[in-house]
Amino acid sequence: MRRVVPYVAAIAAVAVTTMLIGLEASRAPLANVSMLYLVAVLIVAVAFGRPAAIVASLLAFLSFDWFFVPPTHQLVVANPEELFSLALFLLTAIVTGTLAARERARAQEAKQREREATLLYEAAFLMAEPDLERALAAVAEHLRGALDLDGLAIETDAEILPRPAIAARDEAARLALRGASSELRVLDPHRRGRRIRLIGPRQHSGGRVVRVLPISAAGARIGRMQILRRAGAAELGPSDERLLAIAAAQLGVTIERARFRKKALDTEVLRRADELKTELLHAVSHELRTPLASILASAGSLRQRDVVWTDRDRDEFAMSIQEEALRLDRVVGNLLDLSRIENGSFVPHKTWHDVGALVEDVAGRLRPVTTEHPVRLDVQEDLPPIELDYVEIQQVLSNLVENAAKFSPPGSEIAIRVGRDDGHVRFEVSDRGPGIPAADADRIFVPFVRLSRPGQSARGVGLGLAIAKRLVEAHDGAIWVDREVREGTRMVFTLPVRSDVR
Repeated sequence: MRRVVPYVAAIAAVAVTTMLIGLEASRAPLANVSMLYLVAVLIVAVAFGRPAAIVASLLAFLSFDWFFVPPTHQLVVANPEELFSLALFLLTAIVTGTLAARERARAQEAKQREREATLLYEAAFLMAEPDLERALAAVAEHLRGALDLDGLAIETDAEILPRPAIAARDEAARLALRGASSELRVLDPHRRGRRIRLIGPRQHSGGRVVRVLPISAAGARIGRMQILRRAGAAELGPSDERLLAIAAAQLGVTIERARFRKKALDTEVLRRADELKTELLHAVSHELRTPLASILASAGSLRQRDVVWTDRDRDEFAMSIQEEALRLDRVVGNLLDLSRIENGSFVPHKTWHDVGALVEDVAGRLRPVTTEHPVRLDVQEDLPPIELDYVEIQQVLSNLVENAAKFSPPGSEIAIRVGRDDGHVRFEVSDRGPGIPAADADRIFVPFVRLSRPGQSARGVGLGLAIAKRLVEAHDGAIWVDREVREGTRMVFTLPVRSDVR
């Protein structure tokens, strides 16, 4: 029915024009009013294209000859000059209609190209999403809505994305995408407009057929696009198929880029793991050897039969063994904590805790470490409870206090202050030690970095602050060195407070 409409419109336009010319033929020169046929041809050409315009031109020629050229109501032309005018009129009508139809086609093509460019630009913008699964889901929904499809799915190799990204109008369309038959339709890249159709085994699912467009990159197929038209809708036109083919090519580049990014990430992880292993061997070879040597020496002395040791000597040897064993336990514990955090298996077990009680607990537990330093606590009243992992945050605060006691001179004060700070709780540990150079303020949180303080040699494996930083960040907090302090060191970390408890 739609194919007949342009020709019916051409007949109607010529009929109306003939009636108008019949009303004006007696009052105006015949040659002038005949130009109204050209207007009708132009209208038909612009509205319905070239075939309808040619039909209108022929009908206008025949109508003008039949009704207005003497002898009327005959297709015979008495005057040769009139015959020439009629031939010129027919040629003018056909050329005018053809040119108008061509401009119409160009305008429609430009509009279609603009639509394609807009859709592809929006699809490319969605493909820029770093998360490949979210990007493919957004592109699938975008193309489905733009082409008015019942469903569209993008499937890749299992190693890239285990599940296909499906955009469906309803659950029935989603099921049809999974169980309908498939028909592969591709464009021949060497011949514009040529299509190759490959039809595979069909498994009917409610009479629906899913068209499948392959997604390729670097000459290899890495996925496919499944297209489910609306029930009863016409076949996809060449422009829509071209749009889907270009989108599939862009998806191939996006998926290949994601695969390369994954490989690069895996390579970087292996490289960092190798570097970490090397640094670990260097650090541990020294940090474990020293306490082990001390333990062996003390144990060997206790076993000597030719030397008479006093009770005090034996207590000193036992104390040395205990201290070095605790040091070994601390080193091994830090290494295990760092390994657990780096491989992603650490998950904070958060519960609600009172901050003041946590600070007092840490200060009390570290009294043997801070015996040579007065500790001042300044905890703001009415602090809200915080959802945190008590053991891990206790470890962070303990590490900062131990560092303050280790690197500040005997008798100097260590201050622990806790208060509100714009939606967070702020923890500060201050000492009167030599301070940390500004150039090293960020470097101290890197694993195995040890700073030499004036008059002191570097001690430890350099994992305490690295672990503290990762534990705080696992709680959505931040930790840093306060660079505004002129004397000593002030370590600061913050933990967020939920809005419903402020």
